[in-house]
Amino acid sequence: MATMQDVARRAQVSLSTVSYALSGTRPVSAATKARIEAAMAELGFQPNVMARGLASKRSRTLALIFPAMELGISGTVQEFVASAATTARSHGYHLVLWPFPRDEADEVRDLVVGGMADGVLLMEVCLDDVRVDTLRAAGVPFTMIGRTEDPDGISYVDIDFDRTTEEAVAHLTALGHEHIGFLNHSERSREEGYAPTVRAEAGYRAAMRRRGLEPLAVLCDERPAAGRDAIAHLLQADPGLTAVVTMNEMATFGATVELQARGLRVPDDVSVLSIVTSPGVAAMTNPPLTTMHAPGAALGRLGVERLIAAVEGTSPTADPVLLPCLLEEGESTAPAAGHPPGTH
Repeated sequence: MATMQDVARRAQVSLSTVSYALSGTRPVSAATKARIEAAMAELGFQPNVMARGLASKRSRTLALIFPAMELGISGTVQEFVASAATTARSHGYHLVLWPFPRDEADEVRDLVVGGMADGVLLMEVCLDDVRVDTLRAAGVPFTMIGRTEDPDGISYVDIDFDRTTEEAVAHLTALGHEHIGFLNHSERSREEGYAPTVRAEAGYRAAMRRRGLEPLAVLCDERPAAGRDAIAHLLQADPGLTAVVTMNEMATFGATVELQARGLRVPDDVSVLSIVTSPGVAAMTNPPLTTMHAPGAALGRLGVERLIAAVEGTSPTADPVLLPCLLEEGESTAPAAGHPPGTH
């Protein structure tokens, strides 16, 4: 098995120069680094990640804090985690998921202060999030996937909920729909100030009112059975309902079942548009859902890149990144009955 000494001899440099090239602790010229990399490839040398971490005084580990588990692991979250892990690996880091509850902020801080992780990705962010205050006070590098009520000066990437809900309502009103309900996350998530729950509903309500339409939103647990109950509630509140925007993947399954059980065809009688959704979930319903596809992979990549920049001090920018969900037409939306597109 090749060693660092073998690499140094092959590249005709000192052992310390090889160490600096691997750890990044001191500058090495591009030409010298290229010779070292060529020698490593020729010899089949694999740098020891732990040794590199010791040399650079870093663990080469990033902590992904996911407070589990009321909302579950959605298809969008799976896309995000896979992309984040791949990006971390491409930069020589490991991504480790720690399922700390939101109220265990001190434990999150101690991961970095104690040397177990170099930085933190915070998921499932609330408008008032004690984890953010704790990490800022400790000077710990972190990036939010989401944002607090006042995120100024904090690195974050998030979904643009205002634009996403605006485009969802615009799609449905262009099809002639005026009675459009909104199926949100749970009451508990709103009580906790879970940012997507609050921001998406606010965006939906604003989009409806801009068009002179009456919003009708319902909170719903993340279960198919709860989705059935939510549809019953919406139809009771507005028997003329012709479209539903959903932001709750598990409940959406139940919502489509309940509509069909009531003899309402999707999309002939009621259109269903699911936002912040993954294509895999959309394809599992009958009919396949029209969605606003969540940019899970892009959020994962950008979040890790910004965190690594903060850890390494190469680009400590806190400029916000907001990504919209993109419309992907399936088979669950259609013109409102008696209202050809563009005539409402």
